[in-house]
Amino acid sequence: MSSAWKVIRMTLGALLVALALRQLWHAWSDAQRAPVEWHFKPLLLVASALLTWTMYAVLIMAWRGLVTAWGQAMTPGAAARIWIVSSLGKYLPGKVWAIAGMAVMSGQVGVAPWVATGAAVLNQALSVAAGAVVVGVTGTSLLETQYPWIRLALAVLLGVSVAGILFLMWPGAVARVLALARVKAGTPAAPAPGALLVAAGANILAWCGYGAALWLLARGVFDQAPTLAQCIGAFAASYVAGLLAVVAPAGLGVRESVFILMLQGTLGAPGAAALAIASRVMLTITEVGAAVPFLLTSREHARAAS
Repeated sequence: MSSAWKVIRMTLGALLVALALRQLWHAWSDAQRAPVEWHFKPLLLVASALLTWTMYAVLIMAWRGLVTAWGQAMTPGAAARIWIVSSLGKYLPGKVWAIAGMAVMSGQVGVAPWVATGAAVLNQALSVAAGAVVVGVTGTSLLETQYPWIRLALAVLLGVSVAGILFLMWPGAVARVLALARVKAGTPAAPAPGALLVAAGANILAWCGYGAALWLLARGVFDQAPTLAQCIGAFAASYVAGLLAVVAPAGLGVRESVFILMLQGTLGAPGAAALAIASRVMLTITEVGAAVPFLLTSREHARAAS
């Protein structure tokens, strides 16, 4: 790797971390102004962070599984580095930066860029569908008192989401998704259906794990917290909304609005807003905390270690 590229890589990494820390600072400032009583329990906060990092590992394995299903070799260490560092691209406006970074970094370890991009696109599609499945199962208790018709709507959402996951098991559907994302796939144009099914299961597990981490966070900052099912539903619904909001960096604003809508019946609007801010702070800490070791370690050293 040339010295110039090293400087560019370190500069870009520092910029992304700075953007994430800037968002963290604003979220923390908002948290301090929130009209609620905070009761911090450090052990629960640490448990929330550890569970979140564990879910990162689950999603990394899902993405790597799709890459290897296309016949490409990638070590677990390389997959972790690429997935975690490229994920910082979400702090830039638009949703293409993380995927573009993933393609570039994958090319550096010998993986065809179209495979890395295609796996990222498919995993994102499965993530949205899996998140909708989770919302369909867990969202009723959050919204039924405010919207009596929500049970039917969520049942329809659940059915459509399951159908969407099954649709992605069909190679023809994968080819269409990749074409819409302007990914010029090679041959074969789709990984085996079994790999896609495993990735779908991993994404459902990750949504539940993220929701459990939110539940631990809520118990770690408040004396009273929503139920586990409510936290899973609120996290999945708000995060999927943030993913679909293309122009919002890291879903900023969109995610918090949906989060408050989902939990205000349980915590009240101030409490829901405070927990949304606390969740944003925790996620930024875990994302930056996971990325910094990779940004401080050269790619050659990481390759040797793996």
